[in-house]
Amino acid sequence: MTNEAESLGIDVDRVAIAGASGGGGLTAALALMARDKGGPALIFQMPLYPMLDNRNKSASSYEVMADNATWNRTNNVAAWSMYLGDASDTREVSPYAVPSSAESLAGLPPTYTCIGQLDLFRDETIDYVTRLAEAGVDVEFHLYPGSYHGFEVFVPDAEVSRRASQSYVDAMAKALNPSVC
Repeated sequence: MTNEAESLGIDVDRVAIAGASGGGGLTAALALMARDKGGPALIFQMPLYPMLDNRNKSASSYEVMADNATWNRTNNVAAWSMYLGDASDTREVSPYAVPSSAESLAGLPPTYTCIGQLDLFRDETIDYVTRLAEAGVDVEFHLYPGSYHGFEVFVPDAEVSRRASQSYVDAMAKALNPSVC
């Protein structure tokens, strides 16, 4: 995309990436790849309630087991298995596929992320945020009490959903237009 920036009308000085759930994991992976492989330069990443760790060992990954959950442990184990095949439960996987396996998060762009307190990705997201902060990356993090995976999509009119959606829209606007916000 940035190779064709001029013809696409893209400002290469303002490239930001975002995604939710599995797309949040891909966002984190792409940020690592851009850092390690020389670009494009990213000004911001926004992995929302991201799927980051294939091992499914965190406490929160065992808390959401109900079949009627928007995303439960069974779904997650199956998704990682489809994505990684035989390597779905090992740490020996490229960080470009499994961002939690990255040795260092230093040099990543400023980051905004959020997670519901009842989301099975809660603990891996908190670990990611902690590692980003320890690596010197500017990070904004929101934990939404009583909220589950993808809550703002499934119940968009709930107060917490409106607040969360506005928060991440504002974060992206500020990243793309720092002099305006």
